[in-house]
Amino acid sequence: MSAATLFEPYKLGPITLANRLVMAPLTRNRAEAGFVPGALTAEYYGQRASAGLLITEASQISQQGQGYQDTPGIYSREQVAGWRKVTDEVHKRGGKIFIQLWHVGRISHTDLQPGHGAPVAPSAIAARGKTFVGGQFVDVSAPRALELSEIPGIIADYRKAAANAVAAGFDGVEIHGANGYLLDQFAKDGTNKRTDAYGGSIENRARLMLEVAKAVVEEIGAERTGIRISPVTPANDISDSNPQPLFDTIVDGLAKLKLVYLHVVEGATGGPRDNAPFDYASLRKRFAGAYIANNGYTLALANEVLAAGQADLIAFGKAFIANPDLVERFRKGAPLNEPDRATFYGGGAKGYTDYPTLQAAE
Repeated sequence: MSAATLFEPYKLGPITLANRLVMAPLTRNRAEAGFVPGALTAEYYGQRASAGLLITEASQISQQGQGYQDTPGIYSREQVAGWRKVTDEVHKRGGKIFIQLWHVGRISHTDLQPGHGAPVAPSAIAARGKTFVGGQFVDVSAPRALELSEIPGIIADYRKAAANAVAAGFDGVEIHGANGYLLDQFAKDGTNKRTDAYGGSIENRARLMLEVAKAVVEEIGAERTGIRISPVTPANDISDSNPQPLFDTIVDGLAKLKLVYLHVVEGATGGPRDNAPFDYASLRKRFAGAYIANNGYTLALANEVLAAGQADLIAFGKAFIANPDLVERFRKGAPLNEPDRATFYGGGAKGYTDYPTLQAAE
């Protein structure tokens, strides 16, 4: 196949994507008071609407689910109204957009938690890692283990967040099951030392991720539900002693639910693709929906993987931060803007909505 493969339309459930480029979720810490996305956020996503599919930054399903300052939520009426302005802008420009639903689990700080309580986790094991609070990176707070009686409430929060997403005009949702956050913490044995129905065996550790996916599917439909996983990333101090059978089992469960896509971080998030051995083809074979490949993709590698049938869609992250017109730049073989890392987290328009397009540069 030719390089044009990346620019071909793709039918994703009931929607047709203009091309096979996906904008990956990217935390930008620019929510307004009440963790509401504002006009600047609508402009940011609107600028990037030429992507086949936009996936928003991770958005907490509850206050308890928040782990970083100024990240948007999807649990209040005001947040839903703010996101409606974003989806309207993206749709006006011909784009399609999913929201990523997030609970950080132990990757949080008491300053962000209800009543300044401890963050929650499958087990009371502190992460060696930082979070962004008060304009700086600080150590995460030690978590407490969730009580068995609390787990249904968290599943209900995901369900409600999915309903809110549809009310806000999103084309669908992506469940964040990756990068060392709550669902990943339950799945992996480095963080899950429970001895109840959510710990021990692979089936038990996979349970919460699958129960959340089932609840979301029941609420908004499988055709509007995707999920992101990261089998071998060490992000946020996460690990598993035997990830292949764990994620084969998880994907078997997701396949039964008929989710519309599986979004896989291949390798270490934001790092090497070959940090640990893993057979991603096994996941693709087990899952009938779309496979979104993510992590370190170039235009050439994206086309090679698509041509080989190893993925259906390719997600790009940092390149979309600096290049609102990434699709056009790839299509024309034009040079890319370099991202300004100093403006990744927090701030205003600088490093957010002021990157030049090819058209502006002409």
